Amino acid sequence: MKSPTPKQIIRMLLFVGTAISLYFVPWPIVTAWITPLPNTIQEQVNNAKDYGFDGIVVYVDKGQDKEPEFYTSGYKNRALQTPADPKALFKIASVSKLYVALSIAKLERNGKLSIHKTLSHYLPELEGSIDNAKDITLKMMVTHRSGIPNYTDVPNFWANPPSSEQKVLELVLNKPANFEPDQDYEYSNTNYLLLGRVMDRVLGYSHLQYIQQEILNPLHLNNTYTSLNDVNIEDVMSGYYVGYEEDLKTDYIGSMLATAQDLGKFIRALNDGSAFSDAKEQEIYTSLYKFNHTGLIPGYQTIAEYHQDINTVVIQFTNTVNFNGYNWNLSEIMYSRILKILKSKY
Repeated sequence: MKSPTPKQIIRMLLFVGTAISLYFVPWPIVTAWITPLPNTIQEQVNNAKDYGFDGIVVYVDKGQDKEPEFYTSGYKNRALQTPADPKALFKIASVSKLYVALSIAKLERNGKLSIHKTLSHYLPELEGSIDNAKDITLKMMVTHRSGIPNYTDVPNFWANPPSSEQKVLELVLNKPANFEPDQDYEYSNTNYLLLGRVMDRVLGYSHLQYIQQEILNPLHLNNTYTSLNDVNIEDVMSGYYVGYEEDLKTDYIGSMLATAQDLGKFIRALNDGSAFSDAKEQEIYTSLYKFNHTGLIPGYQTIAEYHQDINTVVIQFTNTVNFNGYNWNLSEIMYSRILKILKSKY
């Protein structure tokens, strides 16, 4: 048998290389991107099952006294085959940081605390167990420039979350800082856990009560809750993790909950200025944090954004998560396609 020529060898290598590269192509993402854009948001939302989502809720607020629009598909509860409900409560995960950052701005404006004072000033007991506690200011914590390690980065955190806030904090106590204060940026949930403790200390009561009294009540956000303990569990949209059959809605992990409409009202208020008591408070907030956010925990994905170019708030809830797959990317693609449809009709 003849040995292959150099040209034949090159062709074979190219074929093998192409086959291998095609194997590693993220086809679910490619397919989602290249599928022709439908004419309506509802048609796009109807594709949620193809994206791997058990249920989806989308809220669109175009402002200018227009009635909000709601779009759903899939299930609120997969086991019961209950259709996705636009009025269902949803765990908004890290979107909760917007309420905490706003609370910090309000307390700074009222002279209850100073964003330029340090973590050890407010929580001196942590000076020996958190690196640089004497140099980390509250502002650095709000803006994720503290260097304090992120507790959700601890291996297998979500497989068996600690049963209390204190136990969560203990996961990062006495750990070396990831960088020197204000020398870098790294998103850290620990920052906001500690900010909650600081507010509890200066207020003399729970910062969650402060959020209720100073943010939710004035904005008439009657379908936003600071704790799972405050809601009727039947009102909560079920959450799922790929490969795990159990419903995650009863898992208590400290997330706030809201309906899509309530969250949309809050995002609108934050961006149009009505969430602030005056221009100075708004200026303080602007120096601290952003005006949109996303959230991701087992069972729950949230995208909450205001789009100034079309004066529109779009909230998207999807209730199926997989940290190891393309799940989050697909939720972003779903959102971006909804936005393209909106802008094409603007």
